[in-house]
Amino acid sequence: MDYKIELIILPVSDVDRAKAFYADQVGFVVDHDHRVNENVRFVQLTPPGSACSIAVGEGLVDTPPGSVHGLQIVIDDADAAHAELSARGVPVSEVQDLAWGRFVYFADPDGNEWALQQLPPRS
Repeated sequence: MDYKIELIILPVSDVDRAKAFYADQVGFVVDHDHRVNENVRFVQLTPPGSACSIAVGEGLVDTPPGSVHGLQIVIDDADAAHAELSARGVPVSEVQDLAWGRFVYFADPDGNEWALQQLPPRS
């Protein structure tokens, strides 16, 4: 049996601000923005090339905004990702070279934290 992670819900304080950050600045694709009722809004966004999406909204989770840490996306080129995100106005770390890859870090406006990893060459 396969187990596939396909959706991660992020707690945010302002859905429209989070949607704009992930879509306009980070470059995620907006898949859905649907108000189910007056208490529930579901916004799904997907990183280009990913099979896993994120969701932000109202009435989805009761965890504090910004409490998700350790999210990781694998990328082809850390320097290119750094340049692209910087050009889009995303505050990103400098590229860090580690034995297990090259990394760029950023956080959304609420403080949910992301790592972008360029995998090391495999032998």
